[in-house]
Amino acid sequence: MAHILEVRNLVKNYGSVEILKDINVSIESGEFLVLVGPSGCGKSTLLNCIAGLEPINAGEIIIAGRNMKGVSPKDRDIAMVFQSYALYPTMTVARNITFGMKVRGVDAATQQAKLAEVARQLQIEPLLNRRPGQLSGGQRQRVAMGRALVRDPKLFLFDEPLSNLDAKLRVEMRIEIKRLHQDLGASMVYVTHDQIEAMTLATKIVVMKDGQVQQIGTPSEIYNRPANLFVADFMGSPAMNLLPARTIRNGSGTQIEIARDGEEPLILRDHWSPDLPEKVIMGLRPEDIAEAGYRSGEKVQTATCKVELVELAGADTYVVSRLGGKEVTARFHAETQARPGQSLEFAFDLAKVSYFDPDTGQRLN
Repeated sequence: MAHILEVRNLVKNYGSVEILKDINVSIESGEFLVLVGPSGCGKSTLLNCIAGLEPINAGEIIIAGRNMKGVSPKDRDIAMVFQSYALYPTMTVARNITFGMKVRGVDAATQQAKLAEVARQLQIEPLLNRRPGQLSGGQRQRVAMGRALVRDPKLFLFDEPLSNLDAKLRVEMRIEIKRLHQDLGASMVYVTHDQIEAMTLATKIVVMKDGQVQQIGTPSEIYNRPANLFVADFMGSPAMNLLPARTIRNGSGTQIEIARDGEEPLILRDHWSPDLPEKVIMGLRPEDIAEAGYRSGEKVQTATCKVELVELAGADTYVVSRLGGKEVTARFHAETQARPGQSLEFAFDLAKVSYFDPDTGQRLN
């Protein structure tokens, strides 16, 4: 399948400050690429470079096989949905959606056909005669998406489109965008700082930090095999537990020792991960630490831990203990009887363990 977008060795500077550092990203036609990372990591700047709204200092941007050097935003065959909606306040919803087509000289019949199609897709038919000031935030975002959809571009670009919405509406609009992608088979690039949005929407994720790509992969790859400590800590809610540990190699495998304040160290045995260095950072997701008896498998091991905090979260209960000088979050079942101050048997599923180099932060296994 052909690449619809290729970003090659892209560099972007503001004066002497390097904002984007040797970015290489590509997506195939029909993929949903999400750029995710903390504020200031360069993800919106990268999107603006793809759109042609920001000039680049080095590298190439290729859309549908065409090099975008010197090509203006209006000639890149893209459609962009902004965080701010960017609607014309004096125009009706219908005119906001069709205005771009009118400017490009599209005939009136085609305009009306496209308008009817996207209004049906986005369920905004009753809103067509209203003005933006008469709409809710979610309705405005639907109109902004409709204006992009009528263009039928090679590439859709979304710049944090849901960040102005409340939590409930964000979930609803996230589902709408996911459904649109499935129905249209369109190629999309989406910027967000919300890793839940990234995990639920993307077919491919790019995790960024300080203007550099940390990892590119499917949501499953990013979540289950983070490339480094930053990705492990950033992706997931609650975050991956990252525990300093000491390893001791013996005849039956590797013994993992995790220090505990005023107590003997917690001992786990890993027979499946050879050649670990003496010091590691051991990573386990909260769902891979459960109450003993509720997790089984060849690589599940139990150990007694003291409960420090219990957080009720509806379908789950998060139980916090302390290991290796760090707070450790375990995901217990909703009906658990765990209480602060208790000592309980925790089950650790080493089938899902990640190991990281404490000096470089890079993944080891």
